[in-house]
Amino acid sequence: MPLPLANPSPRPERADAARNRARVLAAAEALFAQHGATNVSMEDVARAAGVGKGTLYRRYPDRAALAVALLDEHERRLQQQLLAGAPPLGPGATAAERLAAFYSAMLNLLDQHLQLALAGEGGAARYQSGAYGFWRVHVRVLIRQAGLDDAGDILADVLLAPLAGELYQHLRDRNQSRHDVQTALETLAHRVLGHPSDSGRS
Repeated sequence: MPLPLANPSPRPERADAARNRARVLAAAEALFAQHGATNVSMEDVARAAGVGKGTLYRRYPDRAALAVALLDEHERRLQQQLLAGAPPLGPGATAAERLAAFYSAMLNLLDQHLQLALAGEGGAARYQSGAYGFWRVHVRVLIRQAGLDDAGDILADVLLAPLAGELYQHLRDRNQSRHDVQTALETLAHRVLGHPSDSGRS
């Protein structure tokens, strides 16, 4: 089953547009990190970037669009590692090992960019994003590799549910450590996909 990158490279842009985009994204990332994405307005971003509000809104209609754009590059790197990286994240390990490695990599992403995930992929928007579609296909491949029947692909969504930004924030707010969360997810991966037919590596 092919795993196309969630967000293909955009068409070449004019130099001035590229400069404005870089300024906007740098300003948004700094403000989101400092104040939390929900406490930053589009006007704040435009002011910090030194661009007009019209310039900002033409490219990014809302705060969520800004967050998605910032997440894109980080998600691309992970997608490439899943496709062609070294095992266990990339091909060459069992399904359970690969799912556990995927969970670890996604926790790294959430640790570093939780505010972006909350702003850009919160609620229903998470399931409509290109990145979620990519993760879902990846997990479906692992489920099939493990020899499990997943009618309706429900299990793929269930295995992705623990990676929601809101849940991760809730767990950290309860003083659960990153290590504790990762250990729980590794246990989940091995108990669900640690099937006898998973001895093959792909």
